[in-house]
Amino acid sequence: MSSDAILGANPDDPDQTVIALVDDDRNILTTVSIALQAEGFATRVYSDGEAALGALLTNPPDLAIFDIKMPKMDGMELLRRLREKSPLPVIFLTSKDDEADEEAGLQMGADDYIAKPFSLRLLLARIRTILRRSDARRPLTMTDALDDPPGEIIERGRLHMDPARHHVTWDGKPVSLTVTEFLLLEALASRPGVIKSRNQLMDAAYPDDVFVDDRTVDSHIKRMRRKFRSIDNTFSAIETLYGAGYSFSDG
Repeated sequence: MSSDAILGANPDDPDQTVIALVDDDRNILTTVSIALQAEGFATRVYSDGEAALGALLTNPPDLAIFDIKMPKMDGMELLRRLREKSPLPVIFLTSKDDEADEEAGLQMGADDYIAKPFSLRLLLARIRTILRRSDARRPLTMTDALDDPPGEIIERGRLHMDPARHHVTWDGKPVSLTVTEFLLLEALASRPGVIKSRNQLMDAAYPDDVFVDDRTVDSHIKRMRRKFRSIDNTFSAIETLYGAGYSFSDG
């Protein structure tokens, strides 16, 4: 199943945002495509990376969502080849929930990594966040702009965060974070020394009706620390306050 046709497109709206879906699971393609169209997006669907690559380069959408495990050309190879010629925003949506794959994908230029099974609302929230931060075209309402305006640059000691570009450095070295990790770090670093409970961090990183438990936040914090320590083995700016939550120290 592959298509260059734009599904759910409104011919009277030339600025409609187009999202490409690349997955060998027909159910995923159908479910996600319908959900995106219901939110005002148009979609193109492809069943493998080989079928998608040429179309993504010659007629690029505003954002693409890839599976990793696919026939002919997997998502990692598709992203590698795409990044040789295009900065197109990409989200990995995959059942392959492996830290090494996540890190490799982010280092190659993926914008986020979401594991299956997934929440459609979470996926939609991540899509909107990435489109805003990449200045891609999308249907933007005044409510959207008021709810999630671009954040100001954050400088905290050796940490530099640019929310508009989704860019993080530590000691001048780039750190590849998922959108969720970025939002968690932003919540902590915006008020250094202030303890943020897990519930407060969940509110910062997830839509209101997406349920996550405490272990999910802990897992994201653990992965984030590991990424910082890969470039600075003395990193200790994210502190755990047992029974209370986390805080950021810029000292």
